Amino acid sequence: MTSVRELTFGYSPCPNDTFAFHALTHGLVDAPFRVTPVLLDIEELNRRAHTGEFDLTKLSVGAFSTVGNRYHLLRSGAALGEGVGPLVVTRTPMSLDEAVRGRVAIPGRETTAFHLLRLAAPALGDVVELRYDRILGAVTDGDVDAGLIIHESRFTYAEHGLFKAVDLGDWWTQETGLPVPLAGICARTDLDAEITAAAERAIRASVQYAFDHPQASREYVQANAQEMSESVQAQHIALYVNAFSLDVGDDGLRAIERLVADPAAA
Repeated sequence: MTSVRELTFGYSPCPNDTFAFHALTHGLVDAPFRVTPVLLDIEELNRRAHTGEFDLTKLSVGAFSTVGNRYHLLRSGAALGEGVGPLVVTRTPMSLDEAVRGRVAIPGRETTAFHLLRLAAPALGDVVELRYDRILGAVTDGDVDAGLIIHESRFTYAEHGLFKAVDLGDWWTQETGLPVPLAGICARTDLDAEITAAAERAIRASVQYAFDHPQASREYVQANAQEMSESVQAQHIALYVNAFSLDVGDDGLRAIERLVADPAAA
């Protein structure tokens, strides 16, 4: 009896990923392999990619240049779009230039969010790395002067009494006319071409299954979303899982190439 190949697949516990990859993880779409999911914060995934730990992994576009030739991008599973960008938030209303004069909490130096911030604010000063879900609290408590927020925090920062200094996604789109390239699913380059192509097809099928059966992943999403409300989960999914998740497309590839190639983000 022929054994089925196992591939490790690193992605985040955020609702967009658990929604999109639920079907593949649970064997609901055809694939010539099974996946062993490893759910980690995006910056931890970025770090582990430096050693090629996972066969398939989600990576910040901001980390693409740092992992060298260990991985290459698949056309399915990406997180891009309009209105999806990270935000800089503060305790009192102020401009981006004012916000970055103080200490800014960031969700990781390899995140796309940090690359966008460096492009938008070349005079950026002191930064403090925190896990993304601790940044709002750090701003609220006065541990930092501003916070660079991602994921569900964009839906909840106002509940903390905070103010938006800038939406870096809007800034990027105004500057480039391109969608915001947040993250992509990448395959390790030492996988054979047949398996890599099958992975791309299976991930696309998993995203399509999620669109076709939106309630199928409900328990899986909730189990990994921790204290996030169902309404925030729904907003999160609707924003980050879109047509680019099925296929990154030519505009998406141009956006990725633009961000990776910009010397100011290096």
